[in-house]
Amino acid sequence: MIYVDRPAWPARGRLWSHLISDVSLTELHAFAEALGAPRRGFDRDHYDIPAERFAPAVWLGANVVPSRELVRLLRDSGLRRPKHLTRPTR
Repeated sequence: MIYVDRPAWPARGRLWSHLISDVSLTELHAFAEALGAPRRGFDRDHYDIPAERFAPAVWLGANVVPSRELVRLLRDSGLRRPKHLTRPTR
């Protein structure tokens, strides 16, 4: 299943949402492609999507959840990839 939180994260003069899957990254990438989200919006385990893509994401079937719930779902799915585990070592 695909989940999205409400646009609340400011960056580069815009508000952003996070888009995740609790099933697989393959499902997430397929949904993001259908949404028209560029692959560069993918960050380890989620997509950052601008506020103007929020309504289309919901229309395509993403479930709206609070940010804390989104993180819990991602962690429980086993797909969470924290930054400290994905950074190259020095």
